[in-house]
Amino acid sequence: MQVEYAAAKSSICRQCGRYFSPFAPKTALKLRAKEEAPTAATPENSSIFHRFEGFWKRRRSSIIECFECKRKQQVCGAATSTICPGCSAHIDLRDYKITSGFSRTIRTRGDVHLTAKGDLSSSSVNCRSALIEGQLRGNLHCDTATINFSGRIPGRLSGRHLIVNRKADIHCFRQVRVGSIEIKGKMSGEIIAQMVTVYKKGSLEGKVTARAISVEKGGMFSGELVIGQPDLIQGELLPGQKPGAASVAGLDISGEAPQPLPAT
Repeated sequence: MQVEYAAAKSSICRQCGRYFSPFAPKTALKLRAKEEAPTAATPENSSIFHRFEGFWKRRRSSIIECFECKRKQQVCGAATSTICPGCSAHIDLRDYKITSGFSRTIRTRGDVHLTAKGDLSSSSVNCRSALIEGQLRGNLHCDTATINFSGRIPGRLSGRHLIVNRKADIHCFRQVRVGSIEIKGKMSGEIIAQMVTVYKKGSLEGKVTARAISVEKGGMFSGELVIGQPDLIQGELLPGQKPGAASVAGLDISGEAPQPLPAT
């Protein structure tokens, strides 16, 4: 080592005679690089961001309906409960995820998720939407229900829309009354609906009363079918008979001459 002036830009080594810079950084020394500015969002990242932003905007508020007076109101998506402005009834807005045995009655405008290990034995479940992957023993009423398990359903299913997924294989002991139903897996039971759709590789067996039914190529339907108004029985679906039709039906067509009526 040797001592040099602070202002010196170069010096000569007293041992080997080579020039060197006394204040040059060593080759092993790594200088800290300047932090880079945040990269601009690519179109792909921007679209994903906008999707999440739109999703949360939709979740900020929603329209719910009162269980008692059916009055609709707009509530915040983060709210867990509210009061109906019409009848002052309490409305639960919480979501339920059932992972084990559960026997309490559920009445919420939120969502219900019954997992594969869940066992829902409530006598009544009323919710906005439901995903059924486990054992359902009670009655279920919701706007949209998705069935994704195999087994028996002893309770009654009702709502606006019902979806039976491809992996599902269910047997309903009680009547299923829905606005529309999509069958992609296997189902058996009695259905009363406005529209029934059996997709490819879907199977439906039982009694169906509906306004319309659609069975795609590759789908299967086996059972009794009544097309008409779902609230009417088969006899009421027939067109009304005219008064003269009943008299014609009562005529004797055996070929014998009509007997004269006794005088009064």
